[in-house]
Amino acid sequence: MSTLPRRVISVDTLSDTFKALSDPTRLEIMTLLLEQEELCVCDFIGALGQTQSKVSRHLRYLYNSGLVEDRREGLWMHYRISRDLRPEQAVVLAALSEAVGEEKKQELRRSLEQWFVRKASERSAQGLNEASGCRTVGNRAK
Repeated sequence: MSTLPRRVISVDTLSDTFKALSDPTRLEIMTLLLEQEELCVCDFIGALGQTQSKVSRHLRYLYNSGLVEDRREGLWMHYRISRDLRPEQAVVLAALSEAVGEEKKQELRRSLEQWFVRKASERSAQGLNEASGCRTVGNRAK
């Protein structure tokens, strides 16, 4: 009988995790985070070609599910895979990494790398350095 509450919590956690991963944009965000230690909101915007409001809404959903954690640096929010994942969440994320497939991972890597090049070029043109924070190019991604 003492294991029943643990199983209920585990099922609830799994249910919340699968709900959080049920959207293609959130799957792409998680795939990027599985490949990178930490990314700024502008990096998701640039790599995925989505609006800031859409990316922020999806990141908040992932945050509320316990899959990601955030960190503020000045005006900029940075996200990473949560260091406090439940064991069942860690299993699902490991499976996600395998399930996404190398082709999709390569596509997302290329998109993120292209964004990093554009961001660095824009910073250089504006006389900014890495410490100056995140900047989106022309207030739009891609």
